[in-house]
Amino acid sequence: MKQNFENILEIAQQIAERNNLFLVDLIVRGLESNRVIEVFIDGEKNISAEDCASVSREIVKHIDENDLIKSYRLDVSSPGIDRPLIFLKQFPKHINRVFEVEFKTVDSTSTFKGKLISIEDEVLTFKTNKEIKIKFKDIIKAKVLVSFN
Repeated sequence: MKQNFENILEIAQQIAERNNLFLVDLIVRGLESNRVIEVFIDGEKNISAEDCASVSREIVKHIDENDLIKSYRLDVSSPGIDRPLIFLKQFPKHINRVFEVEFKTVDSTSTFKGKLISIEDEVLTFKTNKEIKIKFKDIIKAKVLVSFN
């Protein structure tokens, strides 16, 4: 199964890139007789249900043509608002949204809630009661907070 997982991971990355998207995560779970493959994709712009369906069709075609897995269910979706952002290219579409951010400091970690106001190179600027600038590489976890304004 390890080889099949690596093959599916590689093809999911290639298919996402061909569709101007990128692979965020791939999870394979369940028993051999009833595998569940979860593929999470994102883009620099919001992705649609059609984007997910298109990627799903291509992955299914590859799995079936290469007889990688006998019995499986494939779920392709965006990561969802509850999952942390892990790539810098996920952030620009969330400018002016409020985040909860955990980041490394010189000798510890800190957490705050603030609005993402700009991105310059690899430095993100958040507004709380003051401006906080953080290098992307120092972010441990960044999650968009849902607001119902």
